[in-house]
Amino acid sequence: MPPARPLRLLVITYYWPPSGGAGVQRCLKFVKHLGAFGVEPTVITVDPAQATYPVRDESLLADVPPGVRVIQTKTSEPFESYKKLTGRAVPYGGFANEGKPGLLQKALRFVRGNLFIPDPRRGWNGYAVAAVEKLLAAGEQFDAVLTSSPPHSTQLIGLLLQKRHGLRWLADMRDPWTDIYYYKDLHHTPLAAWLDARYERQVLTRADAVLVTSPETKRIFLGKLPELPAAKFHVLPNGYDEADFHQPSQPPADCLRITHTGTITETYHIDELLRALADCARQHPDVPLRLRFVGQVSQELRRRITSAGLSELTEFIAFVPHDASVTYLLRSSVLLMAIPDVVPNFGILPGKVFEYLATNKPILCVGPVGSDADHLLQECGAGRALPYDGYALMLETLEALVAQWQQSPNLDLPALSHGKYSRRALTGQLVGIVRQLTGNA
Repeated sequence: MPPARPLRLLVITYYWPPSGGAGVQRCLKFVKHLGAFGVEPTVITVDPAQATYPVRDESLLADVPPGVRVIQTKTSEPFESYKKLTGRAVPYGGFANEGKPGLLQKALRFVRGNLFIPDPRRGWNGYAVAAVEKLLAAGEQFDAVLTSSPPHSTQLIGLLLQKRHGLRWLADMRDPWTDIYYYKDLHHTPLAAWLDARYERQVLTRADAVLVTSPETKRIFLGKLPELPAAKFHVLPNGYDEADFHQPSQPPADCLRITHTGTITETYHIDELLRALADCARQHPDVPLRLRFVGQVSQELRRRITSAGLSELTEFIAFVPHDASVTYLLRSSVLLMAIPDVVPNFGILPGKVFEYLATNKPILCVGPVGSDADHLLQECGAGRALPYDGYALMLETLEALVAQWQQSPNLDLPALSHGKYSRRALTGQLVGIVRQLTGNA
């Protein structure tokens, strides 16, 4: 008998190298490891010359396996007009790089929320569908298609392909849809909100499987549509790629450095932690406490850091490539993570937390107690969530870290129990879902 052919998976994602940031990591790492599980991926994405990425990271191109077919298409989006009108860059998720909006920005958010449903990148959909249908017309066959979002308009591509061609479809939802914490900032009219919710409901109902990144997101979706079988929803969290952590840990010996990577704004409400840091630094002048932010930090949060008296102890570093970001993590004493103080936030599980875990360093997490992030940190033995108003607990935690540092500047923890969150292990779980869906288990 001839050997069985590999499973063929069509991966449709807007974010793909040279896009940078957190959104690109999930599909990229899936594709990187799929071959080891007997799956042959084909990627449909946008032409980077026409795409509107908040950030770019050329270094991630090295993670695309040789021989993987990547088909790039045209797109049609309004972001060039946005940049000309506002003089600003493409908005980050949650408008994290915009600060307090003026009248023009509020008007543009209204336009975005009501004329571009689900989102402004829907202009890519027609080109992506045409690329897939060209492959199908040429006789190519795919066992399943995976659509990854945000942008949630990408899920409408899967919906259309399923309706037209009967493809088995996995909707990969990296974030909630109409329950995302900044949804109210889009100023939807009742009609626009109804249409957006209708799209969400169609996707959740019609997809053969729905992948989510946290238990709380699964609970949110099932709460909307309790008639759907719970088995259709699979919690497949983000993770870390072991290959990214080949460097040794090098905690500084000359200071106790606390590092945050990625985007952070005043909505993350780390004010009490800043106060506790300032008080701890005053109480221990012999211990050089240092704070470092690598990535996007809002102007208002920078102001609050200064107001807390921490400006001389704080370093700001602009966006860096992913490999450089990992280096900053490994050259830290403690890592800082914060969950936005918004509703809902119990299911917010930032992708960076898994890379934090891979460093085996203590993690200071400001966020809701009992959340998915809190459970993860305690499960792995890396820390626990500190409530937003928990000044006394924050100061106590910092005092304990200072006492440890005075004994030894290396605060690294014993190997944490995070192995099941490696990207390779998670890709194995994805392949198991695909095989079950296609009858190839």
